[in-house]
Formats: sequence, structure tokens, C-alpha cells
Amino acid sequence: MGGQYQDNDHFAFIGEVLAQMQPITLEEMNAVKLMNRTDTKYLTNRQTLQEMAQYWEPLFYVQDIDGLRRARYTTLYFDTPDALTYTIHHNQHLRRQKIRQRHYLDTGTRYLEVKNKINTGRTKKKRIEIPESAWGNLYSQPEMAAFLREKVWVTDQPLTPRLQNYFQRVTLVNKARTERITIDSGIRFHNHQTQGNADVSDLVIVEVKQDGNKPSDFKRLLLEARVPQRGLSKYCLGMLLTDDQIKYNRFKDKVRYVSKLIGQPLSIRSEK
Repeated sequence: MGGQYQDNDHFAFIGEVLAQMQPITLEEMNAVKLMNRTDTKYLTNRQTLQEMAQYWEPLFYVQDIDGLRRARYTTLYFDTPDALTYTIHHNQHLRRQKIRQRHYLDTGTRYLEVKNKINTGRTKKKRIEIPESAWGNLYSQPEMAAFLREKVWVTDQPLTPRLQNYFQRVTLVNKARTERITIDSGIRFHNHQTQGNADVSDLVIVEVKQDGNKPSDFKRLLLEARVPQRGLSKYCLGMLLTDDQIKYNRFKDKVRYVSKLIGQPLSIRSEK
């Protein structure tokens, strides 16, 4: 991937639906940040999403940034030489942490983020904005080093770039503005350590983000479409497909599930 990003619209198949929906601006989205939240994840494909999309218009706003209703992202994950943060997730620890930089390609903003999953199942994310010059290096700015010293508990080892992803996202907000739904597709990976690449562009990852387990029209639509609750971290999926030195047994069934879902043969790198 190496800094080259596809400009294909991976949501063209629901473009007409998105164009008809009432917009919500980035400024208005600030009231729906949900930085301390419960995330419910789902895996599906474009065909199912297209069938669901016909019901969205009266129920949800769509995020609109300067006329764009799909946003382009790239995320760079950092880890230890022995992939500690990946391994903690693989081993099903309820308390875990990921350290990453995220670049919002359409607005040009970049953030350093520390994402915590705590044993109650809630997600807490802390972040600071960073300059372009800090991309790819956690320790180039004093403010970043101080932020990491305060927020990172998972390790005191040096963290280096491990996996980068690229994807596109559509964000919906319910009319009550109490939940946010992110829908990701066009997902690709590049592993900075192994130089391996993987493409799962037809996969759709949905997250329903709430401050608690409240009634949700989007969850109802997923249930009616027979999409079960099932999560898989993009970081873990990318690592499985691009690194042959990591543990993978607990994720084998999920990779098979994704492969069947998108009709694309996928194999865990370690099994090749």
C-alpha cells in the first residue's frame, strides 16, 4: 500500500440511498462522540448492506463532509517486536489496549490514539491531534511522548509501526442522536514488518456505538437481515492475513467465516 490510496468509491452500490438521506455535519457529530461507549460489531457483505439500506432514510442522518458521504481513512497500528497487543487480544484478555495513528484523508487531520477495552466490555478512546511530520513515529514530539507515558499501560517496550490499513467509512446517526453507526468497506492491509499485503474490500464491518444497551433501529434491521452479532478487529484480521509468525488458533473460525461471507478464499498467513 505504501501511501498509495485507491479513490474508488466502495459505497457506490448504495450511493443513491446515501444521496437521499438528511445530512449531519462534522460539527454536529461532536455531540455524538461517545468516547466512553459500548461497541457492538457485525460482519456482513455488500449485498446484505444494500438490502438493508432501503430502510435507512427515515431513521438516520448520514455524516456529510463538504458534500462527501463516505470518508477515507488510513490507520497505522504500533506494536512490540513480539506483537504483544495482538497476542493479548488473541488470548481473549478482557482488558486490552491498542496504540495507533489515524489519518482522515479527506480532512487531512491526524491523531495519535490509545484505545482501551476494559473488562466491563466498554471502550474508552483517548487521542491527541498530531502534525503530518509525526506520522509513523510515536516519539518525535514531546507532547506525544508525554501522552503515551500517561495513557499506555500495556507495555513499556518501544512501539514500532506494525500494520497499516486503508478503508472507507459511512457514518450514520439515529434521529435521536444517541448512537452512531460506522460502516466500513474497501478494507486493505499492509504489514510494515513482513511487507505482506491483503485485500478484503468486499467485507463490510458494522459497529453500533452507544452509551449503554439502548433500543436501536439499526440493530433491529441487522436482526431482520439475519446478520448475527460477530466482531473481528481490523488489526487482528490484517495481522492474520499478513504475518506468519503470530498465534492464530483462536481466530481460525472467524477467518473462515469472513471468507465464506465475501465469497473470497482467505488463508491465515501462518498456515500457508
